[in-house]
Amino acid sequence: MSDPGSGAERSIGQLVASATAEMSALVHDEIALAKAELRQDVKRGATGAIAFVIAGVFLLFSLPVFSFAAAYGIHNLGLGLAWSFLIVGGAYVVLAALLSVLAIAKFKKVKPPEKTIASAKQTAAVLQNVKPHPRPEADRRRQLPAAVERELSQR
Repeated sequence: MSDPGSGAERSIGQLVASATAEMSALVHDEIALAKAELRQDVKRGATGAIAFVIAGVFLLFSLPVFSFAAAYGIHNLGLGLAWSFLIVGGAYVVLAALLSVLAIAKFKKVKPPEKTIASAKQTAAVLQNVKPHPRPEADRRRQLPAAVERELSQR
């Protein structure tokens, strides 16, 4: 029997099995690459979403503070407790703005899985060149390696 390690000595069945296994491995690798890229982008998107949620919470916290500050400010019209409320409310707005900028920066980093797309296009280009078609028996025998011809003649 022929050695499965050498390409010239392998049977057609072994070649087909090898090609099928390699195509299966290629598809599995493409899927794994897509999953890895998408997982990374999901993490970035989640970080941006969390930053937006926290910014919204700070903005909600600032509303009662500004409300109390306005009420005390109108009442007192001087430097007192109301200014304290305004300073705290302003701090919440500044924090919300900073977190919004961070969230926008994280969302801008989310992009399509470019490596997977490029790899899939490359695979598709290679597979387009493979055009199996039936050949007459005489033409096929001229192009086959000697080991394959021997196997066919033994049948």
